[in-house]
Amino acid sequence: MVDKAPMLKVIVNSLKNMINTFVPSGKIVQVVDEKLPGLLGNFPGPFEEEMKGIAAVTDIPLGEIISFNIFYELFTICTSIVAEDKKGHLIHGRNMDFGVFLGWNINNDTWVITEQLKPLTVNLDFRRNNKTVFKASSFAGYVGMLTGFKPGLFSLTLNERFSINGGYLGVLEWILGKKDAMWIGFLTRTVLENSTSYEEAKNLLTKTKILAPAYFILGGNQSGEGCVITRDRKESLDVYELDAKQGRWYVVQTNYDRWKHPFFLDDRRTPAKMCLNRTTQENISFETMYDVLSTKPVLNKLTVFTTLIDVTKGQFETYLRDCPDPCIGW
Repeated sequence: MVDKAPMLKVIVNSLKNMINTFVPSGKIVQVVDEKLPGLLGNFPGPFEEEMKGIAAVTDIPLGEIISFNIFYELFTICTSIVAEDKKGHLIHGRNMDFGVFLGWNINNDTWVITEQLKPLTVNLDFRRNNKTVFKASSFAGYVGMLTGFKPGLFSLTLNERFSINGGYLGVLEWILGKKDAMWIGFLTRTVLENSTSYEEAKNLLTKTKILAPAYFILGGNQSGEGCVITRDRKESLDVYELDAKQGRWYVVQTNYDRWKHPFFLDDRRTPAKMCLNRTTQENISFETMYDVLSTKPVLNKLTVFTTLIDVTKGQFETYLRDCPDPCIGW
């Protein structure tokens, strides 16, 4: 964590500068530094202890570390895919897109936060008694999980779901003392750490109350074990599962409910499905999944990294991405 401290300070300062652009008095940043830890109260263990440890090691105020973690609950724009080949073998892929509307660099046509996140990207191996419990791709300083897998058992990615009854309301309820829901990044980490099967993971992701609406994309270790769980804060709205016998050999999730048309300026779903259909079930592999996730606008200026997961083989690869021009901003 110490070696990542300088870049973490850079991105935290970028967020503070953006806030000060809208509220030049600096009062909001002052509240974050002085009041946020008290307003939010105790986080469940081990998350609070870890954030305090990160603050101590990086010499960044605890309030700013907490806001950095909340930031991921509200701004994650992604594409996730689980696909099954003709032999019943599953491959899970995801593009992590992050930083929309958080500062555009006119000198090199990139999103400021997106570029600052790339050197903070880390592959993590969580171990207990010297044995791997799960592996994940994440950002240094963030204690939740957005992308990970439990070798031999299941894979899990998290996508933001935009909703009127959104994460801001959940955070407000938490501040006001209603703490019966979980932060979504904490839930995914808890599932990766403690669940021992695809079905157990699906049950927790479907039923646990959460602070922000979300999509959980879950893959297992055998034919048919793949689904997209569409979540409201209090309940599951839909569980869309693989069914290769009915021709549904893949599931794709961006940031829009599958039964609704995506926003016309942000349709990554249609190109992803077109690429998968052209690839065919016979030819799906790590390499072709990477190709699908490299197709514009599935790959775009917001894409920080691409992760590929093979649960059965224990294969887990993450690649930092750049989208060469011409490339859409999101």
